[in-house]
Amino acid sequence: MFKGKEYIYEVYKEKSFSKAAQNLYISQPALSASIKKIEKRLGCCIFDRSSNPVQLTEAGIEYIKSIEKIMDIENRFENYLSNLNQLKTGRLSIGASNVFASFVLPAIITTFTNKYPSIKVNLVEANSAHLEDQLFSGALDFVIDNYPLNELIYEKHLFCSECLILAVPQIFSSNDLAQEYQLSIDDIRQGMHLKPTTKPVPLTLFTHDPFICLRAGNDTRMRTDKIFQEQGITPKIILELDQLATAYNVSCYGMAITIISDTLAQKANDSSNMLYYKINSTHTFRNVFFYNKENKYITKAMEEFIKIAQNSDEKHH
Repeated sequence: MFKGKEYIYEVYKEKSFSKAAQNLYISQPALSASIKKIEKRLGCCIFDRSSNPVQLTEAGIEYIKSIEKIMDIENRFENYLSNLNQLKTGRLSIGASNVFASFVLPAIITTFTNKYPSIKVNLVEANSAHLEDQLFSGALDFVIDNYPLNELIYEKHLFCSECLILAVPQIFSSNDLAQEYQLSIDDIRQGMHLKPTTKPVPLTLFTHDPFICLRAGNDTRMRTDKIFQEQGITPKIILELDQLATAYNVSCYGMAITIISDTLAQKANDSSNMLYYKINSTHTFRNVFFYNKENKYITKAMEEFIKIAQNSDEKHH
């Protein structure tokens, strides 16, 4: 019944017969003919070809759900075999938001692939909600995130702790009032903002300045709102973005102030035109975890990856 499922799945994934045919290295007519044959065998249409891009029919939706379950079973067995083969074969899929995908994971993945060159590592970059969907469906082995996931469904492995800090373009005159609280990028890299002796800046000094924030629903935005609430401030938000790294980049051009994680500040390129400040709030501290689905079979590759990641963070500190 599910013979030729990879053809169907590729068209569903790409929403296009031509793109799917390219990926499968067959001609489009051959792919169309194969799928028509499958539909004839099933006695129903899987794709609605009248829409552009191609959509699934009702029967098609059920077909995809079924083959995803089959693919999950196949993946589990493949992972089991890769364990037996002492990491000589297998794959690892990791999901991360922009900051972790750009600045944290490349070094860890490089170390891992140097040690286990036969394991194919796949990195998916997306927002927290999409990553959780992918983790839940079994498409991802791990997600690294600072957004708390349900512990009844996901097992977590601590990667690091991070702290939110204020990043202010040097050109803002409000920095003159905040001189005694100023920190350089080197101070942040040395963890000065974490020392109890470092004085936090009163955010009231920046009340009249423009701010860039992340959109609602993001962990950083939730914390930012609570920090402003605590200090009795309504910030002048001129721009809302999806990614922390983008907010920081825009801020570096001198457009507005933003709140970023020390992870991003430490890993991103030096920006000499920025000043940093410690914020006085419990909401600035959060943990970053690697999450996997609670009942998912933990492969040797997954174990090794976590080990390498945790070692890399200890070295970093």
